[in-house]
Amino acid sequence: MSKIAPCLWFDGEAEEAAALYTSLFPDSRIDKVNRSPADNPSTPAGAVLTVDFTLAGQKFIALNGGPEFQFTEAISFSIDCEDQEEVDRYWDALIDGGGSPSQCGWLKDRFGVSWQVIPKQLPEFLAGSDHEGAARAMEAMLEMTKLDVAKLREAYEGVPAGR
Repeated sequence: MSKIAPCLWFDGEAEEAAALYTSLFPDSRIDKVNRSPADNPSTPAGAVLTVDFTLAGQKFIALNGGPEFQFTEAISFSIDCEDQEEVDRYWDALIDGGGSPSQCGWLKDRFGVSWQVIPKQLPEFLAGSDHEGAARAMEAMLEMTKLDVAKLREAYEGVPAGR
């Protein structure tokens, strides 16, 4: 078992966020919902204070800490996707309900948590031995919101779009 578990600070949405995240990824589950034993600055007695959950085998804690702190892009979770189908599935699920897309495969979910939805092919293209192809793939990625594996491959291989 890991000695380190990231703790995510929510404003009353810890249980809802943990339920969403664990529904999306294999090897995920809610391990324990902990209720506040007494009133505190963020949580009344008996309300959900923390949720211990496992996400793709990694332990996490979701804390209902109140509105004082917000998530920023300085911390994000990167999802290594097998193919376009997986990119689409995670992207759509994390955007659903009020999330917002950003650039280069980044998005914020409805709780404000930043995610990078990255096809496994992207690092291969960007680190490929064809330096011109890698540059073209980088340029293509910089123009995208949700990443498109076929368009990235076309850019890397120098194939004109639509051919």
